[in-house]
Amino acid sequence: MDTKKDGRIPQCGILPKIDKNKVIAGAKQLRKAIAKGTVKYVCLAKNADPAITEPLAQQCKAQGITCIWVSSMQELGNACGIDVGAAAAAVID
Repeated sequence: MDTKKDGRIPQCGILPKIDKNKVIAGAKQLRKAIAKGTVKYVCLAKNADPAITEPLAQQCKAQGITCIWVSSMQELGNACGIDVGAAAAAVID
C-alpha cells in the first residue's frame, strides 16, 4: 500500500492541502479505506480510466464522502508524493 505521511501540493493549487496528513494512493486501497470509514475526502483524476474512477465516485457518494476531481493522474501522483500517476487518492484519519 502506498501510504505517505507528507504529501506535496502541485504548483497549480487545485488540490486541497494534503501535507501533514496520511495519504493513500490507488483504487484498491481506497476501496478498502472507504469501506472501513477512515476516509476524510477522495481525489480522482479526470484522465484516469472511468472503469476505475466511476465506481469509486459512486461509493463515495453513497458514503457521503467528498470527491474532488483533479485534471491529471500525474498531478495527483505528485500531490501524494509518489513518482507515478495515480487514478485515485484519499486523505485518511
